[in-house]
Amino acid sequence: MLRVTNPRPSHPTGAALHRRLLRAGLRDVRVDDTTRAAYSSDASLYRVLPAAVAFPRDDAEVAAAVHAARVLGLGVTARGAGTSVAGNAIGPGLVLDFSRHLDAVLAVDPEARTARVRPGVVHASLQHAAAPHGLRFGPDPSTHTRCTIGGMIGNDACGSRALGYGRTAENVEALTLITGTGEVLRTSRLDNTHTADGCPTQQRELKALVARALEPVRTELGRFHRQISGYALHQLLPENDFDLTRMLVGSEGTLGIVTEATVRLVRSPAHHVLVALGYPDIATAGEATALVLTYRPIACEGLDSRIVDVVRERKGPAAVPDLPRGAAWLLVELAGDDRAELLERAAKLAAGACALRHRIVADPAEQAALWRIREDGGGLAGRAPSGRPAWAGWEDAAVPPAELGGYLRAFDALLAEHGLTAMPFGHFGEGCIHVRLDFPLDRPDGPAAFRRFLTDAADLVAAHGGTLSGEHGDGRARSELLPRVYSRRVLDLFAEVKSVFDPDGILNPGVLIDPRPLDADLRVPTARPPEHPPALLYPADDGDFSAAVHRCTGVAKCRTVARGPGTVMCPSYAATREEKDSTRGRAHVLQEMLNGELIGGWRSPAVADALDLCLGCKGCASDCPTGIDMAAYKAEALYQKYRWRPRPRSHYTLGRLPTWAKLAARAPRLVNALLRTPGLRHIALAGAGVDARRGVPAFARATARAVARKNPPDTANTDGRPVMVFLDSFTEHFAPKVAEDVLAVLVDAGYTPTLTSEEVCCGLTWISTGQLDEARHRLARSVAVLDDVARADVPVVGIEPSCTAALRHDAVELLGTDAARRVAAAMRTLAELLVADSGWTPPDLTGLEVVAQPHCHQHAVGGWDAEARLLADAGARVRRLGGCCGLAGNFGVERGHYDVSVAVAEQQLLPALDGAGPDAVFLADGFSCRTQVADLRDRTGFHLAQLLRGAARGDLAHTGGSDGEPGSLR
Repeated sequence: MLRVTNPRPSHPTGAALHRRLLRAGLRDVRVDDTTRAAYSSDASLYRVLPAAVAFPRDDAEVAAAVHAARVLGLGVTARGAGTSVAGNAIGPGLVLDFSRHLDAVLAVDPEARTARVRPGVVHASLQHAAAPHGLRFGPDPSTHTRCTIGGMIGNDACGSRALGYGRTAENVEALTLITGTGEVLRTSRLDNTHTADGCPTQQRELKALVARALEPVRTELGRFHRQISGYALHQLLPENDFDLTRMLVGSEGTLGIVTEATVRLVRSPAHHVLVALGYPDIATAGEATALVLTYRPIACEGLDSRIVDVVRERKGPAAVPDLPRGAAWLLVELAGDDRAELLERAAKLAAGACALRHRIVADPAEQAALWRIREDGGGLAGRAPSGRPAWAGWEDAAVPPAELGGYLRAFDALLAEHGLTAMPFGHFGEGCIHVRLDFPLDRPDGPAAFRRFLTDAADLVAAHGGTLSGEHGDGRARSELLPRVYSRRVLDLFAEVKSVFDPDGILNPGVLIDPRPLDADLRVPTARPPEHPPALLYPADDGDFSAAVHRCTGVAKCRTVARGPGTVMCPSYAATREEKDSTRGRAHVLQEMLNGELIGGWRSPAVADALDLCLGCKGCASDCPTGIDMAAYKAEALYQKYRWRPRPRSHYTLGRLPTWAKLAARAPRLVNALLRTPGLRHIALAGAGVDARRGVPAFARATARAVARKNPPDTANTDGRPVMVFLDSFTEHFAPKVAEDVLAVLVDAGYTPTLTSEEVCCGLTWISTGQLDEARHRLARSVAVLDDVARADVPVVGIEPSCTAALRHDAVELLGTDAARRVAAAMRTLAELLVADSGWTPPDLTGLEVVAQPHCHQHAVGGWDAEARLLADAGARVRRLGGCCGLAGNFGVERGHYDVSVAVAEQQLLPALDGAGPDAVFLADGFSCRTQVADLRDRTGFHLAQLLRGAARGDLAHTGGSDGEPGSLR
């Protein structure tokens, strides 16, 4: 096999490389440890440290990068969102990230049904631009909210609806690329004429190569629709009119770097119907696929019960709509403009698909819920049925659909032979199976076991006439296996084609041609345990911090910028668009810290840089399909960094706020006056590490506990049902009126509420600043008090959502005791208690416009469903916001965070309030959310208890608050 020499490693590094690349014409180049670590992996299990990362702004910079790479002997790897699982978006030289600047939809032509795009444009952004014309881009990978069109072109991505709309190759009409020689190549298949401008010598050589190998190209390539492995040289056959455009799609950035593409758009059908078919097992579902295809579906997806069970476990039973009886399902989508014909075809399909049971789902919302299970499959499959971590590697092999059932049965036998477990799913209509496997990569023999399985699996798929890759490309995971599915003559032809376009071998080295060994550069085996035992228990990972961090498989849901209601992760990335500020980027930096090659430990500046803008919102704990909890990892990192060492000023002030608040309660008027005095205010804020642009909430004149003692709730007419109210430090010292309203609402509902003692604290401010020893001490005392109540089956209602979440989640993570688990189970929000009470009726809120900001910690730990149901039952018109308010406890108050805090608020919260009607009520149970809005918009926010009490009294007029009181609805 002809080999292309990989780039020589003797190129400049660090600052010298940075200077050379800047002189070459690149404007945004990074060589710092944080960036290199963040880009060391993608959605694969491989890690390769780049020498530099650049963010090109135009074609000239891409050409400059290629030229500089040839001169320096440096590899160049093009990258979009890094969501592919084969390791084809990482490289040892220069990584070009197109998602930052080259991310525009240049034009949409509704008459021609085409769009011109830059490679870094996110798939969902293209769909948004095409939608007003009734058009869409056909291929739709499950990562459509963050994957880029350039990445889809590189891998010839497909998605669930390739049955109806084809692969990316069939939807690209023209390309502009820069080859490995630095030349510009423009190809087109517009108007049914195939043209190519530029690189005439290369084109002649390419035609000659294919002409000498017509027989193997015709017999080995293009045998079935999902045959993606290798180069699509069959597109260059005479009968295909030398279609260079389609041939280049799927070449994984090894032949040229795309700078612009013209893509085909399709019209969206008026109606969609989803047919869910239940089968006894996944192989039987695979066998039924051939029957399903006769009904012309646009999608036919397979799901295994093991993935559905994970959804129920992670997100609750309500997250899974009713499925027909079975242990595996086919989700079959039919589309058309005639609804009656569509429903008739769906009924015939259901009757003729040999299913145990079926459901025809016409409701779009229920269809979306089912598709969400499928879309999150890659992340949800991150834990195998064995309970061990599951990894990519054999991710998307494909066989002809007629072979699918037999292949799946043989694959199950292969898994058993190797002692592995999995949760298969995928594009059954085209024979493409996605699977993640619990390779024992943490064992010394793990890489060897990984290699043995992949070689056996490659032989199995070849025996069924299949391909190594049906969607994600071969990359580092499968390029070495190409000789098991292709003849030597075809492999040599691949290498010769590579030499035509990239004679110096600088484009994506180690992929497809002269590949790296498939068991080289694996990420997990290089990780080492931290120097000191972790402070948190990580019960889901058996106390292993490395396992917790390596939960991140790189699916990059955290990079989604356009977020709807019910989604929080990751607000800092949406504000900065920096990979290091995404949950994935931070996880990669921590993974590199454990590796120890680049980052020296907890005190490394790279770790501090990556975690600095993490808001600690915990959105990832619920939104990340793999269960990453970056807020916990940040607390761990701060704890380890500052153990027995001086801390930042804000840790002593904001991190110990309950202590200072208790002292301020002795003379609140004096403290408030001092904080309002300009000179003293500036000194106090600077000393506390607080940004001077921040307003400071006033301390209440009387604490909530003092108010309750002076005016105890009248429980004479209640039926005596006891409930404990957890009085947090924020409510106690800044918002006593909220506590008063909570008690009043509970009394009106027939309860006898009591407040917790003065000794309890959730420890939240200590947790967020990594002062975990003190947090554990405080939580232990609180749990000891609350456990008596929990043992008596008395519910504990939290007022402040972040404190409620801390007792539900962080207490268990820090203490790990049965008492902590009992207290966690006893915790309720006010809405959760009330909606579960069949005897309680909400007050009438008919017609009231409510802009609701769920607290991000509540979203992550308990959810906001009870509040949504309560408000709906009361008749309110609710606009539920996603994202984070941006204040996030101490984050938005600390110096250096103000601008990002405001940028986060500007994503959803502030635009929603600015666009709301004058009588709209801003509902936010979180003290930080109310504080942020008061600071940035001088607008009063209200707790749910205030809304309910105001409605019960028949007076919803707004009254502004003062001196710490958030106003009222009386």
